[in-house]
Amino acid sequence: MRYPKKIVEKLNAVKAKRPRTVIQHILAHGYVTTEELENLYGYKHAPRAARDVREQGIPLETYRVKSSDGRTIVAYKFGDLTNIGNKISKAKGRTVLSKTLKNALIEKYGTKCFIYAQPMDPQILQIDHRIPYEIGGEQSDDVDHYMLLSPSANRAKSWTCEHCPNWVKKDPNFCVGCFWASPESYTHIAGKKHRQIIITFTGNEVEDYNKLIEIVGNDKAETTIKKLIKNYIN
Repeated sequence: MRYPKKIVEKLNAVKAKRPRTVIQHILAHGYVTTEELENLYGYKHAPRAARDVREQGIPLETYRVKSSDGRTIVAYKFGDLTNIGNKISKAKGRTVLSKTLKNALIEKYGTKCFIYAQPMDPQILQIDHRIPYEIGGEQSDDVDHYMLLSPSANRAKSWTCEHCPNWVKKDPNFCVGCFWASPESYTHIAGKKHRQIIITFTGNEVEDYNKLIEIVGNDKAETTIKKLIKNYIN
C-alpha cells in the first residue's frame, strides 16, 4: 500500500530502533507477523514491539494469519493514519521514562519487581505504567502511577493486558483493580476472580523445593501447596 508523502515522512521520523524496525517493515510489505519479528529481527515478544509503535502515537491493527508451517499467528498493520501527526506530537517524550522517576520508585519501594516481589539488580528493572498507556493514556509524574518490573514480568504483563477483554473496552477503572496494575491490592486478574501468589525459593529453600518436586512431581506441586495452605488454615 502506498501512503501519502507527508504520512511517510512522519513515520520515518521515528528513530527508536524497535518501533522503527516494525514501521519500516510494514511500510515495505504492508504488514508484519510475529514470526517475522522473531526470525528476521530477533524480537521474541512481538506484543512489546507492537506496543512500542503504538506508544509513538501510531495506530496498529492486530489480526490473524497463517505461519510458514500452517499455525495461526498474529500480524500487525497500520490503523487509521489520518491524524498521525497530532498523535506523534503528543507521544513524544513518553517513550523513555526518566531516570529521576526510576530513582523515586526505588527510593519508595526498593529495588524489587512489583510482580515477583523479589529484590533485583536495579539495572534490569524497567519502569511501566500501572495502567497501560494504551488504556489510561499519558499520566502525571506521580510515582504511584508507575511500577518497577523485571523484563520477564513486563513481558507477561504486556501479553496478559493485550489478551484481556478490557484491551478493547479501555476502562482505566477496570485496570486499577487488576493484579497486573495493583499486585499489592487487587480484586481480579484480567477480569477473572483469581488470586495469585508467586513463590520464589532462595538459598537453603531451594533444597525444600527440590524435595517437594521429587516427592509429588512438578505437575502436582501447585495442588500440594494449596492443600498445605488449606490444612494450615483449618
